Amino acid sequence: MSDDASATVVPEPETLFGAPVTYSRGQRTVHINTNAYLELVGELKKSGYNTCIDLTAVDYLTNADRELPFGHVGERFEVVANLLSHSLRERVRVRVQVPGDAPKVASLFDLYPGTEAMEREVYDLLGIDFTGHPDMTRILMPDGWEGHPLRKDDPMGRIPVQFKAAPQPR
Repeated sequence: MSDDASATVVPEPETLFGAPVTYSRGQRTVHINTNAYLELVGELKKSGYNTCIDLTAVDYLTNADRELPFGHVGERFEVVANLLSHSLRERVRVRVQVPGDAPKVASLFDLYPGTEAMEREVYDLLGIDFTGHPDMTRILMPDGWEGHPLRKDDPMGRIPVQFKAAPQPR
């Protein structure tokens, strides 16, 4: 038996358009950095992923050492887009790492106009700016609200509840 026959063959990691792929609960997940995000999503759209069914973000402030594919460094934020191909009968999740000191990523609005409200929600609640978005303004919180309430370092406040026509205590 030669040394070559006993060597363990390590398979090449799976990629999609050059980006590493992992699986979570049976769903294919593509990992990409902010610079290549828009290009990757554009390629996915050309290949049949015509619907963005969800776009959200996560604040990993307290979980910086999460598991990511080789070569990917976990950043404070992660934007997650879920794309659907009706013709292929498949979904794909795209995860992009977004740094906490400059939370910006390209908008998917030109590719998927339905992401307009989803990106505004992420901006409003986590403070991630989507460059190229047509109306990057608050959507849930009042215009004068300071901070982003879903950030893990945003101070918890208390807003008194006010009811109309509630009887006053005597």
